[in-house]
Amino acid sequence: MANSYTQIYIHYIFSTKNREPLILPEYENRLWRYIAGIGKNHGIPVICAGGVADHLHLLVTISSTISVSKTIQLFKGNSSKWMNDIFYPDTREFQWQSGYGAFSVSHSGVEGVEWYIRNQKKHHEKMTFREEYIWFLNKYGIEYDERYLWD
Repeated sequence: MANSYTQIYIHYIFSTKNREPLILPEYENRLWRYIAGIGKNHGIPVICAGGVADHLHLLVTISSTISVSKTIQLFKGNSSKWMNDIFYPDTREFQWQSGYGAFSVSHSGVEGVEWYIRNQKKHHEKMTFREEYIWFLNKYGIEYDERYLWD
């Protein structure tokens, strides 16, 4: 086969450091657009970005030439700097948690994940981020020690 073809969807979930509610409603749309711009600049199409005050969900398509960890490093590093430059210039208090969740999504599951991300506010009327994150880990059969989930 002369060419390589891939379609790799990843659903990332990560929170602000210590789950601080620093993504204020008036910042959200600008942050989601900025994150989409990061993806565009690095050849990582952002299908959907959204979340609530203390965490973010991000659905992207990655190529076979960039790792899952490098991808999230680009998004977290660039967006954290931007949030501090734009919204927290005096305190520089905005940080993402050091870890993240990255979950593979099938092509047939993309629409459902998009819906899930776009409806975060409604979803979190009934479930905390902590509960949601543990639910995802269990759903994907990921073993974890809760002592090391949070920073």
